[in-house]
Amino acid sequence: MKKLKLFAVLVPLLWLAACSSTPNKGMNEGDVAVEDLSAQTSGVNGQGNADGSEYGSETQVVVGEDGYDGNELNDPSNPLSNRVVYFEYDSANVRQEDQETLRAHAAYLAKHPNVTVRLEGHTDERGSREYNLALGERRALSIRQILMLQGADMSQFQVTSFGEERPAVDGSDDYAWSQNRRVEIVYLGR
Repeated sequence: MKKLKLFAVLVPLLWLAACSSTPNKGMNEGDVAVEDLSAQTSGVNGQGNADGSEYGSETQVVVGEDGYDGNELNDPSNPLSNRVVYFEYDSANVRQEDQETLRAHAAYLAKHPNVTVRLEGHTDERGSREYNLALGERRALSIRQILMLQGADMSQFQVTSFGEERPAVDGSDDYAWSQNRRVEIVYLGR
């Protein structure tokens, strides 16, 4: 019985000791493991496509990141290829020059009721975190309202605000701020 108790105590201790002494190749104490998101393959032993195409139509894949492939969303001469709407400082009002782009997106969404988009609101770094999250949301909601008034359905939208957390351009000057005050229209699945 003593041997059984000793065995019951030693096995977990040996297991813990083995786990704690396993070296992390190329990592020092205090290093943080980071996932490599630049992979070109996925799946078992690198088989498959990182874009999820082997899973069929149920997978949501962002459309249009690889250039023109014959799809009207990717045609550089089509207003649908423009998926970023910029805003003035501290404003959620859509500029006149973006109206044609939004009309094209609304018509596309009305024509394709199974397509969904995520409207990602962004701001520059000025203002508090909370204020910028709210402003990013107001910007995304203003784009959604325009698209819905022109034929898109409410069920086709996801609205997200990143505030100042995901700048398009790093910096604290007028150019960087103007590029960061935006809503990105991200097409999901088709």
